[in-house]
Amino acid sequence: MSITSDLLRGHTDTIILSQLIKGDTYGYAINKVIKENTNNMYELKEATLYSAFRRLEQAGYISSYWGNEDKGARRRYYTITELGIKVYEQNKKDWEEAKNLIDTLIGEER
Repeated sequence: MSITSDLLRGHTDTIILSQLIKGDTYGYAINKVIKENTNNMYELKEATLYSAFRRLEQAGYISSYWGNEDKGARRRYYTITELGIKVYEQNKKDWEEAKNLIDTLIGEER
């Protein structure tokens, strides 16, 4: 799994943006979806997740606000910005191009 984690690490921002495209949410919920969608094979470490949130917010790709929780702890919610949507779409396009190139290169028979 370490090879997969290494490959995915460079795409943390895009993975987070892909969840925020679906709607506003908070960190724990994003990580829960990632774990569920990968059958518990991958999850972001808390430090990685919140470092990414800070980086994305500073870049203007997301913004955050405090939820008004009646029960339990107050949560910081994140929402994707118009710029974040554009960045996500470009990152996804770049990933598809890289994936196709890699498939071509490693799919060659010798």
